[in-house]
Amino acid sequence: MAIQSVEEMVAKIFATRRITRVDQIVLMEMFAGNNISANDKMLINQIYDALNQGRLRVVE
Repeated sequence: MAIQSVEEMVAKIFATRRITRVDQIVLMEMFAGNNISANDKMLINQIYDALNQGRLRVVE
């Protein structure tokens, strides 16, 4: 599996309106590691906001 940037992951997730469990784990690890930019944190927060609002679906 190729490593994607946060921007690429977020673009793919919003384009498909789906997030996999693997995507979730990768994003949570990135966010928890504090090794990402403020912009990347904002993008990850947009994903979780969309999940909470029901605009994204979690798939296996």
